[in-house]
Amino acid sequence: MSPTPDRIEKRIVLRAPRERVWRAISEAKRFGSWFGVEFDGEFAAGTRLIGRIAPTKVDPEVARLQQPYAGFPFEFHIERIEPMSLFSFRWHPNAIDRSADYSAEPMTLVEFRLEEAAQGTRLTITESGFERIPLERRAKAFTSNEGGWTHQLQLIEKYLGQSSS
Repeated sequence: MSPTPDRIEKRIVLRAPRERVWRAISEAKRFGSWFGVEFDGEFAAGTRLIGRIAPTKVDPEVARLQQPYAGFPFEFHIERIEPMSLFSFRWHPNAIDRSADYSAEPMTLVEFRLEEAAQGTRLTITESGFERIPLERRAKAFTSNEGGWTHQLQLIEKYLGQSSS
């Protein structure tokens, strides 16, 4: 059995202006509507927020998958906000066991990077730091998030395709 990789990286070119993509990833309410979470505050570098899973507003099928976890809280530590370029945060990956206390575990780092692309805006999402997750959770957390980021790329693409976003 090979060791769990330390990093997940996903890319997509979104057919939307960079400013619109930036708002979708850097404003808590907009982020939450496509990602499937409600936050107790606004995004600002250096802040800690509590997010609660709230099914996505852009895809009924994904919303049904998220529904069993509705209301489940998780920590979200905003690392960096570099306008129009980088938004990053730390969290506990796949922290969905209601009976577990994840507070003493290391967090992974999630980065959203934006670049100009011929057809719109290239979004690269990277999550790193899995090697620091306890061994008994590492492979499951990696596998869950690897698939989860694929879904999230589809959700932001749908969100940006809606006229009111």
